Amino acid sequence: MTQLLRDTLREWADETRVPHDLADRALRRRAWRPAGMVVLAVGLVAAIAVFAVGPRDVRNAPDTVRPANGITLPARPSPAPTDVRTDTEHSPPTKLIAAGRMAVSAYYTNKQEKISDHEQRITYKWSLYDPRTDGYEETSWAWVDVAPGLQVAAVLDGDGISRRLGILDMNTRQILKWIDLEHPVGSVSWSPDGTKVLATAYSSYPGIVDDRRADGNSPRTGYYIVDVEAGTADYHQLPPMADGIHTDANPFNGNARQDLGWSLDGTMLWAPSSTMPDRVFYSLDGQPRETPQGDRYVDYTGISATSPNGRLVLSRDVPADPVGGQKVLQLHAWADDDNVIALGCAGACENEFDNGLVLVSVDGRRTTQLAANRDSNKDGAWRWVLTPR
Repeated sequence: MTQLLRDTLREWADETRVPHDLADRALRRRAWRPAGMVVLAVGLVAAIAVFAVGPRDVRNAPDTVRPANGITLPARPSPAPTDVRTDTEHSPPTKLIAAGRMAVSAYYTNKQEKISDHEQRITYKWSLYDPRTDGYEETSWAWVDVAPGLQVAAVLDGDGISRRLGILDMNTRQILKWIDLEHPVGSVSWSPDGTKVLATAYSSYPGIVDDRRADGNSPRTGYYIVDVEAGTADYHQLPPMADGIHTDANPFNGNARQDLGWSLDGTMLWAPSSTMPDRVFYSLDGQPRETPQGDRYVDYTGISATSPNGRLVLSRDVPADPVGGQKVLQLHAWADDDNVIALGCAGACENEFDNGLVLVSVDGRRTTQLAANRDSNKDGAWRWVLTPR
């Protein structure tokens, strides 16, 4: 009874430690390139290569950490909102940006800080959607990801990598549960159904740039799958993808940060490569798997490239002349069956780095500016995270 009372009091104390701000998440920065907007009929899309890549020295015995009891997650809005929300006056935005089925749930800025003659540390500052103000709140979490429905977020406490993962109620700004982990993690990602969190583990902070190294020498060690409602966290070892000579059967990745993601149906995981195809797949326990038949992804994201009705696919292969005369730089997500959230260029696209989020129709005839244009090549430029509403 004494031990039970002590554990209960400790749990209550943990739950009352509510920081005044939250969140952090980083995505890979990719070079912008002007391109036309193209959507292809599914039947005309070339098949994506199917391959299986074995990780080096993968050990599959799970190391299970049992946190406190699970929690009941708040219900997602039903029906989900589909209205268009814009903020073209502020950069970064101060009001919610959303269109159709997707919303900007968070955004981040990053900068490099010199820590030695040869090393720089990439640091991130995150802002998270706040339903109380219908805007964004700057945070101090090490990492963050928002679950589909925008009701809860997974956050990492501390600086860089962390052994403490929290589940945050976005409406109350209260931590619903802290989960202590044996292995430090550097990123979190919600499953498509919003019930589990994938946390990528690292032995050291992956945001260190060393000019003496030709590759990233990733410190990734494995990952946790956290079942939030069951209150369990299972750890699996998964070494990083090594750098090397690329072939179709041997993709590689020279980046230090190699965060894992979920397949579209949540039954598999994927690891990013520096090549095309841009990912390799694993079972939930880390076994190599072939690319799921029929799945199409927006490059380096967990977002589906297939329209909600299954008829069209966003393509990375674009012609010189844009469809409908609408010029965009990147296609990010389907807002609905007829409109796409994209990166649009300012003016006549004289400067590819002068860009911002837009909503564009499939035929290119209608364009709505969602966010103010900004210089994406400038230090401190904000970068958005899209989440299903």
